Amino acid sequence: MIKYLSFFSLVLFITFAAAEDNRCYELRVYTANEGKLDALNARFRDHTCKLFEKHGFTNVGYWTPADESDNRLIYVISSPNRKSHNESFKSFLNDPDWKNAYRASIKNGKLVAKIESTFLKTTDYSPKIESTITKNPRIFELRTYVTANDRLDNLNARFRDHTCKIFENHGMKNVAYWTPTDENKGSSNTLIYIISHKNQKQAKNNWNGFISDEAWKKARAASVKDGKILASAPKNVFLKATDYSLIK
Repeated sequence: MIKYLSFFSLVLFITFAAAEDNRCYELRVYTANEGKLDALNARFRDHTCKLFEKHGFTNVGYWTPADESDNRLIYVISSPNRKSHNESFKSFLNDPDWKNAYRASIKNGKLVAKIESTFLKTTDYSPKIESTITKNPRIFELRTYVTANDRLDNLNARFRDHTCKIFENHGMKNVAYWTPTDENKGSSNTLIYIISHKNQKQAKNNWNGFISDEAWKKARAASVKDGKILASAPKNVFLKATDYSLIK
């Protein structure tokens, strides 16, 4: 009996360890100069992504806004931890292949006007983040929630216990859920997540169904009995995967 319990405990430990994601994620947003988004995508497709992998990064996903007037490239990369992430970026920037690719790409003008970076950690209820390519292109939705003071745990509980399940019931695929790791980026009050829909028209129907769902209404009402959770309305942007993204 003792041997059985020891084996069972070992299985539980391995299962939990495999499910836990302690990687360092980074959400990077590049605003391209006017007319330069295609060239920026070409640089990532032909050079940057391969060099990222060479220097220890994992390419998670690359997207551009569905609104084609929005000239941003939004992507997520990961590393085993923050220290290795910083070391990988240093070696990447010093790589002669990167320097050559960069110089060649800006012969007719710089490609990027602004870069924004947010380091992230997965929530305990985030699905496993892995490469997924569907038969038909999906539309993705990046959403950012900022909570009132000391309410992030309540928001996470609502997603963990109710929201994620109800999303799936209404045709929304849970892709990833994160919170920032740095205080100046919202570690105490911000949830950032990505879901997907079959297409943008279906996204509207999905949200209408979700909002009208009695299970959601009940869960929301219960969660705000002791005060509101969100400090402001959620921000969202619809995204389409680039042709070189490992998530499509």
